[in-house]
Amino acid sequence: MISKSMFLRIRRDESGAMIVEFALLAPIFLLLLVGVLQVGMAMQNYNALRGVSADVARYAMVQYQTGNELSNSQLETWAENQSLGAPYLLDQNRINATITTASTQRVTGATELQVVMSYQLDSFLGFAGIEFPFVTYTRPIFLMDN
Repeated sequence: MISKSMFLRIRRDESGAMIVEFALLAPIFLLLLVGVLQVGMAMQNYNALRGVSADVARYAMVQYQTGNELSNSQLETWAENQSLGAPYLLDQNRINATITTASTQRVTGATELQVVMSYQLDSFLGFAGIEFPFVTYTRPIFLMDN
């Protein structure tokens, strides 16, 4: 049987309190740290999509001005291939480029194309049941008619 003095001594003992507090808070801090890493990777991938779409617009304009009118599927293939190399280094199996001709042309004397780039992110938070969706970037391209 535990005596009253022994019970009071155990009750005042704080030698394991720090370990218990750490055990309670460590998973939360670890999840926050991995979450910040995930958001940083998502921002990097979004900026890569923006850069690739700008490269596609530039490439389409130069080809169009030299008289080489590329089809939308040729521009999609070029965009996906461009995203694989430096400085973007995106994964070939998770990148998707879609280029369509806009149904209503907003600028007279120009052909408007719509570029939609999407990328499936790596999820570092899958262990917590948090999956990240596709990152998508959309922009128009205006090709001046001759």
